Amino acid sequence: MKLTLGFSPCPNDTFIFDALVNNKIDTQGFSFDTQLLDVETLNQGALEGRLDITKLSFAVYAKVKDQYTLLNSGAALGRGCGPLLIAKRPIALDEIKDCRIAIPGANTTANLLFSTAFPHAKNKDIMVFSAIEQAVLDEKVDVGVIIHENRFTYQQKGLVKLMDLGAYWEETTGNPIPLGGIFIKKSIPETTRRQLDALIRESVEYSFSQYPQLSSYIRDHAQEMDENVMRQHIDLYVNNFSIDLGQEGHAAVDRLMEAVR
Repeated sequence: MKLTLGFSPCPNDTFIFDALVNNKIDTQGFSFDTQLLDVETLNQGALEGRLDITKLSFAVYAKVKDQYTLLNSGAALGRGCGPLLIAKRPIALDEIKDCRIAIPGANTTANLLFSTAFPHAKNKDIMVFSAIEQAVLDEKVDVGVIIHENRFTYQQKGLVKLMDLGAYWEETTGNPIPLGGIFIKKSIPETTRRQLDALIRESVEYSFSQYPQLSSYIRDHAQEMDENVMRQHIDLYVNNFSIDLGQEGHAAVDRLMEAVR
């Protein structure tokens, strides 16, 4: 059975899916047409029902619930791993509402967390996450919401952190931060969905068994990222919740859904 599968080229996602898509584990007759895309592109694709299995921002979950259901394995959820609000120079938080803000996609969890913290900040520029640091440096925007590996690089570029949006979420809700999860079309039979969930879990566990070694698949898609940054990325975003969301993970997702409403 061949299925379409979408996830990002970021090290946490390639770490999770490496064994599955490169036949390092027994895929039980499943094969995959794999598409590696920016998470906001994946979010948009899910709104149109493009892929059978896809990584999505949890913030878009409510908009795709009629077509997709959440799998237990493969998620990016945890503590101390949320998006950061950064700028070229210190800015008072009560001035953010008047700033021009770069966000990594309208449907991202990063935008949802920012909007929760700054509900009156409306002057947003949507751009690919990897372009936000430079946009702030070039003063095309006043502040930026950064995700992924940019958490590890912004200080090297002389940028300053104004707020940790993930820490804000943790402090106000007590929950870990639900960033993104793996979703599968409801039209796929439930027994097949369970099989695929188990395979993703096995794929994550395989990568953990090889770690800290990085496969060529992870390195090739990491856009010339330093290997230490790749490992920082994996350490931050891949954890026990990536193996199984469990009760605590699902509770955090439910709490985020309340914020969406």
